[in-house]
Amino acid sequence: MDKNLDLVSIHKNYEYSSPYQKIGKVYANKGMVFEVNLSRAPIGSNVEFVTEFGDRSLGEVVGINGTRCMAMPYDELSGINSETRVYLKDLTTTIKISEAMLGRVIDFQGNPIDGKGPIEPVNVEARSIYGQPLNPLERPPIKEALDTGIHAINCFMTAGKGQRFAIMAGSGVGKSVTLGMIAENSSADINVIALIGERGREVLEFIESDLGPEGLKRSVVIVATSDTSALIRMKAAYVATTIAEYFRDRNQQDVLLMMDSITRFAMANREISLSAGEPPGQKGYTPSVFARLPKLMERAGTKAGAGSITGVYTVLVEGGDMDEPIADAVRAIADGHIILSRELASRNQFPAIDVLASLSRVMSKVASREHKIVASHLRDLLASYKANEDLINVGAYARGSNPKVDKAILVYDDLMGLLKQSQGMTEFLSIDVLYDRMVEIARKAENVK
Repeated sequence: MDKNLDLVSIHKNYEYSSPYQKIGKVYANKGMVFEVNLSRAPIGSNVEFVTEFGDRSLGEVVGINGTRCMAMPYDELSGINSETRVYLKDLTTTIKISEAMLGRVIDFQGNPIDGKGPIEPVNVEARSIYGQPLNPLERPPIKEALDTGIHAINCFMTAGKGQRFAIMAGSGVGKSVTLGMIAENSSADINVIALIGERGREVLEFIESDLGPEGLKRSVVIVATSDTSALIRMKAAYVATTIAEYFRDRNQQDVLLMMDSITRFAMANREISLSAGEPPGQKGYTPSVFARLPKLMERAGTKAGAGSITGVYTVLVEGGDMDEPIADAVRAIADGHIILSRELASRNQFPAIDVLASLSRVMSKVASREHKIVASHLRDLLASYKANEDLINVGAYARGSNPKVDKAILVYDDLMGLLKQSQGMTEFLSIDVLYDRMVEIARKAENVK
């Protein structure tokens, strides 16, 4: 192609949706971010990079530097130089949402990527992906339990509709499998699943194996794999939350929003902020990361006159450190946390939920008084067994030394059997049936002589 090709001939048919109709040029680049002399371009507005050879890539304004803006393209774009034009397109970032998205797999712009054709425009609504914060007084208290299909959660950390849960674990302990089991078997009306920063190999595997055909029918899956830009990974999380809000508001449905993982959302934010020149803080995370986490997670919950969004966010902890910055921040925002134990996983105990380290802050509001009493009693027995586990395993514990430990030994296998679930199993016990099983185990413990 002629390098001296007139730029006007490339852009003459370009149509602008922005009232400013601004055109700028690349001034300099700093890592993945480019300085552009595009005045009056607000942060968050959409831009389009067009090289002198006609290659194009959408992008977004992520910062301001004096009279110039800092813009980041969504895709790798070769040939960017000082003659690359940058067009201001939209002043806000919106997405068109349709009820026909159910059962589909989409990207961060709402475009289908599952090969099933275009999404039909059924009850289409355009929404800003950044949403509007709810008035705290318009958030009714959480009073109704949500059946997650996970026995350990239903028994000892009962979830409520509108709650926000953090599933915390290191790599390879079963976070995605646990999410798939919840999506397939929960009592929620609709699932919105955001796969943020996942390996490309795992996406289809999650949809076919973990989620399954039945789970996909009532789900919307948003995908932004690890090889996409940080901007796409960040925006996919906002898009998923916006879609969940659409179904909550439109049909007053109980929506289950699952994000795997919130840590990669934070990492994408860190990547963008550092490129824009923001100084690093704890473990390289910039202050804006910790400001954006509550803005994203607070959008889940109950809403007066509408349905609810129950948020389940996985947290990938580094080296099993449950107190690292992102894990600590998410745990403070969430209404409960579930710890997955590598030790339990090594024993083939799945889901590998550490009951003693996990809790739900709303269980006292959604579970019956009797359920809470029995759960507290069994948790106490489990704690007694764990405290003496080494002595029991080596045969050094003498029966009769501690009545509580004697009871714990008697019912430990029954309790672990109740909590163990195999992936793909068809029998999931309801909360009421689980309560009856818990009562049976508690009565068996009281029969120790």
